[in-house]
Amino acid sequence: MRPFSSLAALRLQALPPASAFLRRVPSRAAVALSSSFSRDTSRKPAPDKNLLKARDTVKDIPSTSSTLDSNDERRHHLLPSQAVGLVAAAQANFMRVIVESVGGTPENPGFFGDDPRIGRELLCVVRALLKKIKRRVLVGDEVLVGSVDWVDSRGMIEDVFQRNSEILDPPLANVDHLLVLFSMDQPKPEPFTLTRFLVEAESTGLPLTLAMNKLELVDDEALSAWKERLHGWGYKPLFCSVDQKSGLAALEDILKGQTTVIVGPSGVGKSSLINSLRLTSGISDEDEIKKLLEHYERSKWLGEQRVGNVSKGGKGKHTTRHVSLLPLSGGGYLADTPGFNQPSLMKVTKRSLADTFPEIRTMHKASDPLKCAFSDCLHLGEPGCIIKADWERYPYYLQLLDEIRIREEFQLRTIGTKREGEVRYKVREMGVKQAEPLLELKKHRRVSRKRLNQSILDDIDDLEDLEDYWSEESAK
Repeated sequence: MRPFSSLAALRLQALPPASAFLRRVPSRAAVALSSSFSRDTSRKPAPDKNLLKARDTVKDIPSTSSTLDSNDERRHHLLPSQAVGLVAAAQANFMRVIVESVGGTPENPGFFGDDPRIGRELLCVVRALLKKIKRRVLVGDEVLVGSVDWVDSRGMIEDVFQRNSEILDPPLANVDHLLVLFSMDQPKPEPFTLTRFLVEAESTGLPLTLAMNKLELVDDEALSAWKERLHGWGYKPLFCSVDQKSGLAALEDILKGQTTVIVGPSGVGKSSLINSLRLTSGISDEDEIKKLLEHYERSKWLGEQRVGNVSKGGKGKHTTRHVSLLPLSGGGYLADTPGFNQPSLMKVTKRSLADTFPEIRTMHKASDPLKCAFSDCLHLGEPGCIIKADWERYPYYLQLLDEIRIREEFQLRTIGTKREGEVRYKVREMGVKQAEPLLELKKHRRVSRKRLNQSILDDIDDLEDLEDYWSEESAK
């Protein structure tokens, strides 16, 4: 504890005693003062009306930490500078948002009364507060855009609506269907790589379709061999050829009205398939084609995807650089993703790996009601295990299981078992739960002046001690 300074002591001496102060107060005032001290101190004075008004105003502003409900009032009561749109692409720190609904009335309505702002493309940045609370905006998200500049087609993403689904690899939101695309040749399908992609797709819990492209590059014998092999794995593949326009009609019926993500290695023809399925492939009426093109004339949404050639070694080249969401003429969206040869399998655990193999699910169903003797059975030949090892992909299952076990043990050593969430929930009026960001302690707090001044005094004392030390050393 530091001693009082001389200035503080003089201030204390200059103050008159309390008895002298009371003697100078008139009698009536003294009685009123004494009675005020004798009152109940728990009773608080009436609050200021301006403070009440400010509190109610702040209460009406929704917290940006909680995602917007799909039926939120702000969707239907937008300001002239606000819009609701779909994130079509993300690159670096910018998002391409396609406007779905706007606020206010158009200054120059179309010939049929349509708002020309609908369908426009806005180049947007993400609000800094969303980044601070670690709210990630993904391609496929429905977002609330504010501060829209309709002249320069720019805006700022203020909030995100609730998602129906989310996948991590590639990062996409509101996905309905997965299309796993491989090629019959150039590059040739590798069974273990195909298994990794199928396991990653099965782990999302979304419906999936397996398609094999470049049918024209193989003969009937190789086609029948792969068809029988994939049926043994538990899949019914769809064989197609983009060059010969074969099998695309059946694929269009599957993708119609859904948001589909195409995943697969580089060079299998994802961009070529998208170009064949998009634009006017499902529209025969010329008036409909003209109307569709005019609707998106200011957007790059209808541009064709860049296509690259396969390398001399038979491997694909990375042509697509980022994730983008593209519309289908028959309804629905297609998401083109960069090709990658090794899915991460980050959502797959050693307990859930078995559920991603249709062969194991079929064995469980055939042996019902008989089950494995242990609830945590990993199907490695444990006593009482009903899963046999006489199926083709069992070595792939063991290899993936070893990989996942090593990853989980490493995570257990480095991260630990207890992991706090990034969001906490508070119960508001009428029992409504509202999410709020769980900020790290003292990270976003401002240092008080008292603590700052104290640290400066400590540094000065340390400096004085250091000067005394060097003066003593020099004297020696």
